[in-house]
Amino acid sequence: MHQNANSPSASKIKAPRNKTLTLHHTEENDFRRRLRAVSSKVRLTEIVNTTILGNMIEVVPYLPNNFVDLLFLDPPYNLNKSFNGRKFSYRTSDEYESLLDNWVGPLVRLLKQTASVYICADWRSAGALYNVCSKYLKIQNRITWEREKGRGAKANWKNCAEDIWYCTVSNEFTFNSGDVKVRRTVIAPYRHVNGSPKDWSKDSNGSYRDTYPSNIWTDITIPFWSMPENTEHPTQKPEKLLAKIILASSNENNIVLDPFLGSGTTSVVAKKLGRGYVGIERELDYCLLAEKRLKLAESEKRIQGFEKGVFWERNSIKRQKK
Repeated sequence: MHQNANSPSASKIKAPRNKTLTLHHTEENDFRRRLRAVSSKVRLTEIVNTTILGNMIEVVPYLPNNFVDLLFLDPPYNLNKSFNGRKFSYRTSDEYESLLDNWVGPLVRLLKQTASVYICADWRSAGALYNVCSKYLKIQNRITWEREKGRGAKANWKNCAEDIWYCTVSNEFTFNSGDVKVRRTVIAPYRHVNGSPKDWSKDSNGSYRDTYPSNIWTDITIPFWSMPENTEHPTQKPEKLLAKIILASSNENNIVLDPFLGSGTTSVVAKKLGRGYVGIERELDYCLLAEKRLKLAESEKRIQGFEKGVFWERNSIKRQKK
């Protein structure tokens, strides 16, 4: 396999506590055999729980109708960026909207009538996303999550938030709000007249309240070098973020599709949570990393920040356990 300087498989010396997942050259053939190529019509049984190596524009026409329960779409943002040897240039809003339409439009055929769709974007693309989503889908909400990383900017407000547009195909869809509660520390523990806790709980770990989720997510930790889920993919989404989406908008054995799979987070979390998955990724290096993560997920089911059926505030599990 050809490796460029930015390849996730390129050999680097890591610090002792650096848990970033890399691919050793001795593993490449093993994981390459797991990949699927699609160049003609396929049945669901041929692609479920697989990683498809290819460009989604070329692959999607061969996929079956109405098989997707949950679509997670994390396309390239409208930025000037170098990405694993490829360069992306900023486009006008109209140009980017046309590009989004080319991605989203063909995917609609794959969706069940009860399917949900989540599309990632930054603030610059809000107008384009709204136009494309409203053309094909029913917009239900826009989630903003805190992407807290980096030291900040001196000439502007630090950009540490991203959006996820939540849509559905119809008015009939899955939303398991009870499965995505957030456990928050209680600051003002009000009590009933009889002294019992009012809408909160207390145990040896402290006082807390399990709250229903809002569309502002501040409990997400971006993968970094000391986290086992971390890879060298530059825009890797956290497993905790995907766990919220998958638990809320799908049920066990449902099918989750990610046509811009990257290093595999969506498929990995779907597997950990008992869903079927289909991932499409054009970069071989990232497909191989995804397969390595999927193999590890056979024995490691833990999702950072999700424990005992609830999502904990960022960095709070360790504090609560003391």
